[in-house]
Amino acid sequence: MYTKEAEKRQVLENAKKPTCELGCPVEAALDLVGGKWKGVILYYLRGETRRFNELRRLIPGVSQRMLTKQLRELEANRIVHRKIYRQVPPKVEYSLTSFGETLSPIMQALEKWGVEYLKEEAKTREGA
Repeated sequence: MYTKEAEKRQVLENAKKPTCELGCPVEAALDLVGGKWKGVILYYLRGETRRFNELRRLIPGVSQRMLTKQLRELEANRIVHRKIYRQVPPKVEYSLTSFGETLSPIMQALEKWGVEYLKEEAKTREGA
């Protein structure tokens, strides 16, 4: 049976559900910064300018090829700025663009959440 009250309830219920009709914003954001290494790269570039080998030392599990690929993707998406110094030997520095800096609060929140998660995991292991 159709009633105005049922219609109101349906409208309210639909308003609570996330919508991706125009392209899901969360999916779009994760496409830009997702992947095994991009979050770590962004973490280390937060408020810092770093050289390629410095990033390699900070992220020991990443291969040179993969780090290059991830940095190029972040650069193509205007999140990371790559500055090339024309000198011998060549020098390249990476930093966050102003657009990339807008991710800093998100990275801080992820860091905070990660710390809490690791604490909970440690408690779970101790109790097991």
